[in-house]
Amino acid sequence: MSTIEPAAALSLVPRLRRGERIVAGWVGFPEPIFVEAVARTALQAVVLDMQHGLHDAVSVVAGVAAVAAAGKSAIVRVAVEDFATASRALDFGAAGVIAPMINSAADARRLVEFVKFPPRGRRSWGPGRAMVLGGIGSREAYLAQADVLTLALAMIETREGLAALDEILAVDGIDGVFVGPNDLCIALTDGAVVDPQASLLDEPLGRIVAAAHGAGKVAGIFGGSGARAGELLRRGFDLVTVGHDDAYVAAGVGAMLAAMTG
Repeated sequence: MSTIEPAAALSLVPRLRRGERIVAGWVGFPEPIFVEAVARTALQAVVLDMQHGLHDAVSVVAGVAAVAAAGKSAIVRVAVEDFATASRALDFGAAGVIAPMINSAADARRLVEFVKFPPRGRRSWGPGRAMVLGGIGSREAYLAQADVLTLALAMIETREGLAALDEILAVDGIDGVFVGPNDLCIALTDGAVVDPQASLLDEPLGRIVAAAHGAGKVAGIFGGSGARAGELLRRGFDLVTVGHDDAYVAAGVGAMLAAMTG
C-alpha cells in the first residue's frame, strides 16, 4: 500500500526523519483557546501535560484539535503508568506520547503494548479522530502507517532509567527518550538538589543523546528557559520544549510593561 502524506496533526515524525529539530511548547492549562494561541506562535509543536498539568481526557481531545487547527502536531505527556491513556491520546490525534518514569526495558515494553499495533504491541483499534485530524481516510492506510507516524517516548529521569538506557532504547516500538532534567537532578543528588541546569547533568545528557542517536531514535528533553533550550539543541537534542504556559503569560506581560517604560 502506498504511503499517504499526513496532515499537519501527524507531521511531527516525518519532520524529525527529515532531520528537522523541533522546538515545542508546553501547556498544562486545559483551555483549548489558550492551547491554540500557543500553537499559533512560531513553536513547531505543543506538549499537553496530563502528569503535572490540569489536562484530562476531555481537554486533551479539544487540545489536540486546537493544535491541529493551528497547523501543528500535539504530543501528550500522560501520568505515571497510565498507558491506557497513552493509547487514547493517539486515538484523539496526538502525534506522540511521553510516558514518565520509565525505569526498565519491562516498563518500556508495557508502554509499547498500548501504543503500537500488532505485531509490536496490542493497541486497540479506535483511531477515528486521529484519522480525521491526520487526513487519512482509509482504515487500512492508517493501520499500515500508525506505528511510524506516532512517537512513543520513554522519560529518562531516574538512576534506574539512566542505567537501563540502552535496554530501553533497544525495545522495538520505543521511538526515543525524553529527559526530565528536574527529576534526574533530584535522583542523581539523592534528593538534595533540584536544578535542571546543574553541571552534574552534563555527562548524562551527552550520554543520552549519543545512545539515542546510536540506536537511530529521538532524543528529547524538557528545555525550560529559552537560553537553556537553545543550548540543548546545540548539544544535539532533536525535540526540545521551551517554557511553559504560565511562563509565557508572565514573559508577555513583563515585555509589555517594559515597553511602556522603555
